[in-house]
Amino acid sequence: MEILNKANRIRLLNFSTPQMRAFHFSWFAFHLCFFGWFGIAPLMAVVREDLSLTQTQIGNTIIASVAITVIVRLLIGVLCDRIGPRKAYSGLLILGSIPVMGIGFANSFETFLLARLAIGAIGASFVITQYHTTMMFAPNVVGTANATSAGWGNLGGGTTQILMPLIFSGLLMLGVSETLGWRLAMVVPGVVLFITGICYYRFTQDAPNGNFEDLRARGELPQANGDSGAGQTFLAAAKDIRVWALFVVYAICFGVELTINNIAAIYFFDNFDLTLATAGMIAGLFGLMNVFARTMGGIFSDLFAKNGGLKGRVRWLFIALICEGIALVAFSQMHVLSYAIGIMLVFSLFVQMAEGATYGVVPFINKKALGAVAGIVGAGGNVGAVAAAFLFRSEAITYQQGLFYLGLAVLVLASCALLVRFSPETEAEEAAAYQDAVGEDTGAGALSLR
Repeated sequence: MEILNKANRIRLLNFSTPQMRAFHFSWFAFHLCFFGWFGIAPLMAVVREDLSLTQTQIGNTIIASVAITVIVRLLIGVLCDRIGPRKAYSGLLILGSIPVMGIGFANSFETFLLARLAIGAIGASFVITQYHTTMMFAPNVVGTANATSAGWGNLGGGTTQILMPLIFSGLLMLGVSETLGWRLAMVVPGVVLFITGICYYRFTQDAPNGNFEDLRARGELPQANGDSGAGQTFLAAAKDIRVWALFVVYAICFGVELTINNIAAIYFFDNFDLTLATAGMIAGLFGLMNVFARTMGGIFSDLFAKNGGLKGRVRWLFIALICEGIALVAFSQMHVLSYAIGIMLVFSLFVQMAEGATYGVVPFINKKALGAVAGIVGAGGNVGAVAAAFLFRSEAITYQQGLFYLGLAVLVLASCALLVRFSPETEAEEAAAYQDAVGEDTGAGALSLR
């Protein structure tokens, strides 16, 4: 069954409709989850001294925080199909706030590792964000809605780098020691996550016409059993080769973005003789591109669909991936700082547009197993990050060589996008749905302020 009354335009300053409340709450919640997920990263210099961590131990905690997300993303997508995004997000935010605040009790490498492992679960918030906006927006703007909510959420990775040190410094000014300061600083994102979880439950709903339990009671949505049960929907998604093709695609775009976020600062520091502060500022530019780059990927996906249908969406995804790979190879060969920064920004543009383009395709793979599809594809991003992390842990190759090999891998694996194909019946059905959504929209443009 189709979800009715989806919005055919994104009205950014309108908070009165369930569609726009879901849009704003989902990206804001995802943004906050980044604070909890990576909030400890800018404080690691202090944590390292306090817990006497080695470089290898720090690397292992980073891998653990990303790896656990793979499993949770697989599970959370199926959970969305079963109980709806409202309950799933609220539960994840409230439960996720506990290890975020609890990491302050860590007193050894082992307890710190377990805390980061538990915190990594909130990285699954991305899947719920994409699921909820897909429930709320029509085919003519769903790519833009998914890309924008994810992009503004990803910005949390950048703002965390700025705000967490400020929170820590503020605590020191109050007379708190460094040892206690980093522990108390992590309480702040934990408390905000907890409050947001309550607000998400209170002010959002699963779909434009109500929550899943109401839709099922009215017969507007299949019951979560039989062919629509969690196990069956996951199997349906897992048996589809297109899902695994997009799994690989997301590994070579979002997985690459997570990798660059981890190594960009030290790469500029080592290769261009910069101070840590300057290298960090330059590296921060990569993440700040999320303000608009991922949104552009979704906008182009919707535009390509206007004339090319679902084939157009796949075609744009392939183009974005190829451009990403070329830019990454070029970036790895830059030896002049100004050129390196310029190429990095071009690379950042295409890697984030590729992410937006990926989730411009995901909503159309299997509508009966949307959560399972979104979860598997989302997990691919973290698998890519873990694989790349092992590449850059090796002392046998330099970071520059690692980036070059990673760029080549992107170029080769971009062909996986071409495995995503749709039947003529599905193409015709979605083309008609797109035109119906466009016909209902009397406004100017898919994204507006009113």
